[in-house]
Amino acid sequence: MQSYWTFIAMDIAAERTREADRHRLAALAQRHAPSRDRSIRHGAAVVAATISRLSAGLVRRLDECVAEDLASTIGVPSQTAH
Repeated sequence: MQSYWTFIAMDIAAERTREADRHRLAALAQRHAPSRDRSIRHGAAVVAATISRLSAGLVRRLDECVAEDLASTIGVPSQTAH
């Protein structure tokens, strides 16, 4: 009778160990998983950087056009080769 209770106790202890391991691994995975807020901020930063690059290119082209128009208005030959 005593050995029966020993096996039951060992089985319960093993189950508690497995459950503790599952909880520990779940907590570890959750801690290292990227949070939703972080991915949203990253996406927003990528969009902002893309808009910034596109607008900078547009401003450079507009500056070139304004410079050419100003140069032709005052009679200076254009220095850009088309």
